Amino acid sequence: MRTRHREPQTIGEGTLDRMARILAARNIDSAAAQAEEPEPYSPLEALSAGMPPRYRAAVADHPQVLAWVRTVTEAAVAPNQGARRQVTTGPSLLMAGVVGAGKTHQAYGAVRRLVQSGVGVRWRAATAADLYADLRPRPGADSERELAAVSRCPLLIIDDLGAAKASEWVEEVTYRLINRRYNYELPTLITTNLAISDLRAHLGDRVASRLAQMTTRVEFEPVDRRRHRLAA
Repeated sequence: MRTRHREPQTIGEGTLDRMARILAARNIDSAAAQAEEPEPYSPLEALSAGMPPRYRAAVADHPQVLAWVRTVTEAAVAPNQGARRQVTTGPSLLMAGVVGAGKTHQAYGAVRRLVQSGVGVRWRAATAADLYADLRPRPGADSERELAAVSRCPLLIIDDLGAAKASEWVEEVTYRLINRRYNYELPTLITTNLAISDLRAHLGDRVASRLAQMTTRVEFEPVDRRRHRLAA
């Protein structure tokens, strides 16, 4: 059976008139109906849609975090003439403090601030424990490919570094990840509840040495802001 191909049909004036009368009978303004198209997402709305609900309105206000945002924004480059500038390289931050001090809030707020500054950024965020779960070799998964993708992501948030159980494998995969981001000068936002000496004991000298070279350490006040808000 041969399929017949029909030429595209145009809408005649009579059809348009009938449509206009139908809309008018239903008290619908045809001009308004055509104009009421959904507005495209703004970059900030698109960013927020990919964030955990708790951090969609996060605001970065720590002076060192804001200084980091300015530096990364200034380093952003356009892939070609007329294109939006993109985050490519930049410094990293190691945000340390007690549980609930607001480190994760500041990290997500920093990403929002970058977008508000007018630059584009491809980013990923994960707790260290979830990251290790994704990178652990298992049937049906290409852990090396996943490690390469995370390592080369323009901006990475690693939350709660040092919270996962220590092991030779954790130390090795952390070193490979951090070393690649160190070599390519990719901005990384890292939060931890541990002191640098404890990180060294937990993840080894090689990781601690790279972190010391590639990051600015930001100390948060020893106040659990979550408990403070509940008590207020």
